[in-house]
Amino acid sequence: MSAVYLIRHGQASFGQEDYDRLSERGHLQAQVLGAALRGRLARVDLVATGSQRRHQETAAACLAELQRLGAPAPAPRVMAALDEIDHTELLTRLDPGDTGGAATDLGRAFQALFARAVARWTDGAHDAEYSESWPAFRRRSVAALDEIARVLARGATALVFTSGGPITAICQHLLGTPDREAFRLTWALVNAGVTKVLLTSRGPVLSTVNDHAHFEGERRELITYR
Repeated sequence: MSAVYLIRHGQASFGQEDYDRLSERGHLQAQVLGAALRGRLARVDLVATGSQRRHQETAAACLAELQRLGAPAPAPRVMAALDEIDHTELLTRLDPGDTGGAATDLGRAFQALFARAVARWTDGAHDAEYSESWPAFRRRSVAALDEIARVLARGATALVFTSGGPITAICQHLLGTPDREAFRLTWALVNAGVTKVLLTSRGPVLSTVNDHAHFEGERRELITYR
């Protein structure tokens, strides 16, 4: 069987002017992941990333560590279908008076507001208001996995650097989770965590979700969610 490792990007620069770049911790997360993968993978046959900077920086740091440890990997293939949802658009479609309540810090306020924005986006009642509806986003995320499966040789391994949204959409597709429940997974996805999909003769099968054992124990301070 072939295996596709869906990797969520490292911690981005939340609260900064340019969110779409890794924080110092995000770079370290990617490096630690690279070292962990070196002990798990015999080889890497294909690498794919979304077109966003945080995807590509995570891939670069992870692959550099793999190569430093003697495990070369091919140059990444950039696939825009692996890009994250436009969170800015989702937020602007909410009632302007909805401020997220009286949360005491920026992270909690954003999480509460974004959860409501996602709920509205996925409820099916407002699809025409978005440049990319939830069904369209899910289709292009699953299509990206299908494309990778099509070009990946039997018994080969792919590393795919993306975001929580596409990972959630793929997991929902493989598990048949209802739309209203799909994004409950997203809130628990760890930065630089790994979700493994096996490509079998009967189609793709979800093997593991949100594996982040490489950050447990002495590295537990590297566990972040946004």
